[in-house]
Amino acid sequence: MAQLWGGRFTKETDQKVYDFNASISFDQRLYRQDIRGSMAHVRMLARQGILTEEERDRILEGLSSILEDVEKGNLEITAQYEDIHSFVEANLIQRIGEAGKKLHTGRSRNDQVALDMRLYVRDEVKVTDGLLYELLKVLLDIMEKHVDTYMPGFTHLQKAQPVTLAHHVGAYFEMFRRDRERLGDLYRRMNYCPLGAGALAGTTYPLDRDFTAELLGFEGPTRNSMDSVSDRDYAVEYLFALSLIMMHLSRFSEEIILWNSNEYQFLELDDAYSTGSSIMPQKKNPDIAELVRGKTGRVYGDLMGLLTTMKGLPLAYNKDMQEDKEGVFDAIDTVHACLDLFTGMMDTALFHPEAMEASAKRGFTNATDAADYLVNRGVPFRDAHGISGRLVLKCLAKGVALDDLSLEEFREESPVFDEDIYEAISMKNCVDKRLTKGAPGRKAMEEEIRESRDYLEKTGVFA
Repeated sequence: MAQLWGGRFTKETDQKVYDFNASISFDQRLYRQDIRGSMAHVRMLARQGILTEEERDRILEGLSSILEDVEKGNLEITAQYEDIHSFVEANLIQRIGEAGKKLHTGRSRNDQVALDMRLYVRDEVKVTDGLLYELLKVLLDIMEKHVDTYMPGFTHLQKAQPVTLAHHVGAYFEMFRRDRERLGDLYRRMNYCPLGAGALAGTTYPLDRDFTAELLGFEGPTRNSMDSVSDRDYAVEYLFALSLIMMHLSRFSEEIILWNSNEYQFLELDDAYSTGSSIMPQKKNPDIAELVRGKTGRVYGDLMGLLTTMKGLPLAYNKDMQEDKEGVFDAIDTVHACLDLFTGMMDTALFHPEAMEASAKRGFTNATDAADYLVNRGVPFRDAHGISGRLVLKCLAKGVALDDLSLEEFREESPVFDEDIYEAISMKNCVDKRLTKGAPGRKAMEEEIRESRDYLEKTGVFA
């Protein structure tokens, strides 16, 4: 097949060179964006008098028919074409004749692919945001149900102080909320149209770039034609945002894997989100959480790949930039699948509040509160800290929790202890008296949940 650029050449491209150079195998997923961009470009050309209205209408009808046939499976995108732009233009010319040859007037494949990728990433940012929104709704439901589900909070993977499941899950709510904010920032920053930048230096045709940008829903045209065709910052930013989402999913997955183990038994994953062993019949493996954790490195690799590709490129466009697509496509597919499955896994997980509270007691997470009890009765903190530590040693020797010691055993370490020590170190009191904003106490958590619910109702998802 003759290439769009073949006029200057006197011999055919070597087939291996053609195959190595071609991008149709992966950029075919940009067909909607390519056709949409071409439609806007044609409308602008006609408005500027560069095309006649008849030519515009014929081209638009041809592009619409190509889109419809691809969507219905009647037209296959094959390796016969070098890239998605060649596919669309060749089929347009075949369908409407000479008028189709005017489609490319006033533009280059450089600004064309820059537009296609921006449109594609912009569309996918909306999808990512929607998936995060659904996950946040599930997490908030868990928070509302488990304000009084006590569990150990950890530092260094050691049981530290009592919190609630609502509080713990709320920490992840904040992470994914920030992920949505990052996507919103990216969307606003990238929402400028590169079409009309030409190969790198604009064009002599009287294009109306503002009109094209308006037709495509952009804030306006990009400001510098060289930057327009060579900028992939938005793709790097998106990969970074996706990498952070995966980092948050991976951290959460690590905890789900631990909580699902026989040693913790904090929760049980639904059968639909678990697998078994081919040899050990008792096994119920948290494979979804493990795969999410494992696929995080894959998305990091996509980010590092594009950063490395871009780091040494002079202005303006270079063929290296063709490598932007596969990593972005892979990261999008991976993150979207992970978000969808992780949301379903969390929505169907069965939590075990009794096991969580028992673990908090066995871990002496109320030891700090025992020390605070003494401080509130005049004992210097350093002395109270030592007394509480000795009580923990006594419990370890007996294999009991602090709550299980007798009042006499408490008083062996300090005569200040009285009957009210048991109420003071109960999980409920240990948690509920922590009322500072952002703390796990019931009143603080109810306020956090109200604010979070209001946030979801106000923000919704991208229109």
